[in-house]
Amino acid sequence: MEWLIFIAGVLFLLYFLAIAFFIPHGTSFFVVWLAAALLCFGAFFLIHWKGNLLAALPEWLRKILIGIAVVGVLVFVFVEGCIISRFWAKAPADLDYIIVLGAQMKTSGPSRVLQLRLDAAFDYLQENEDTKVILSGGQGPDEPVSEARGMYDYLISRGVAGSRMIMEDQSTNTHQNMILSSAYLDKKNETVGIVTSNFHVFRAQKIGKKAGYEKICGIAAKAEPALLPNNMTREFIGVVKDFLVGNL
Repeated sequence: MEWLIFIAGVLFLLYFLAIAFFIPHGTSFFVVWLAAALLCFGAFFLIHWKGNLLAALPEWLRKILIGIAVVGVLVFVFVEGCIISRFWAKAPADLDYIIVLGAQMKTSGPSRVLQLRLDAAFDYLQENEDTKVILSGGQGPDEPVSEARGMYDYLISRGVAGSRMIMEDQSTNTHQNMILSSAYLDKKNETVGIVTSNFHVFRAQKIGKKAGYEKICGIAAKAEPALLPNNMTREFIGVVKDFLVGNL
């Protein structure tokens, strides 16, 4: 067991280094893999050189700790299963609106995550000429323009008519995306597709339903495979957080 913990620590450390130096990324969340590696190495040290500390604990405390660990694993597996269930979400034809959820804008243009979402939106708009699109995303402190403006410019460059696009440029998270975008449509009666990364569709759609969208569906955009473990872990935390604050 102790060597499995050590190997896990090595893998976590290698993944952290790979993202830090070789894989383009938009957030600093990947630091969690360094923290996980350090925890594994610390646990390995305690077990290998100090003996089985768990066995030295009172039986009642061991049972509580084991119970917490089991529940934690079950919750993680359940939530990840829900996330994966929407990985291939597609929308029916002729929706009234699609909403593209923002992601990081760079000085060079949309980040890779955002570009993939925009490409999925472009494909849908090409096939459904009467559908309008709401581009939802504000401007972060490290972004040259609002995400909505960056998305607008990208789709304009690909030939989408400006008359089909609406910019919502104040939101800073998924809950705000859904609330603020609802000002531009009838969320009770009009059909709406949420365009976002495959790992984000489950949470976005649930937040939309809680916000009052009655005819909502997901449109899953591709995601970078190398970042999927990182994004899935981050999304697990997002789902739990939004559940606890009542957004889901």
